[in-house]
Amino acid sequence: MGIKVAMKFDNITEIGIDSSERLYIIPQKEEFSMIWRSAAEVHWDTVKQCLYSPKPREWSYYQWFCHIVDIVKDEYGCGLLVTNGTKWSNVPDQLRNEIYSN
Repeated sequence: MGIKVAMKFDNITEIGIDSSERLYIIPQKEEFSMIWRSAAEVHWDTVKQCLYSPKPREWSYYQWFCHIVDIVKDEYGCGLLVTNGTKWSNVPDQLRNEIYSN
């Protein structure tokens, strides 16, 4: 029987696609500077304080969004939450709808 650690949560303040066509997620308060250790192609930008994926190749932006959220949950025990206050930058309506329906 293992020790259970309480899950923490953080609101997502912004979801966007940058000029390099990478999906990024800005959490409200948490920092994930060691996320690279998961070797899952998810990175942390210390200047913009955001998680980001590489430019999609085989995966869709929606798959990258789910992957980032899953890696943060698995590696940090933190659930990232989309709220009514989440800002959307350069995100197509279809992707926004997919994320909201998640």
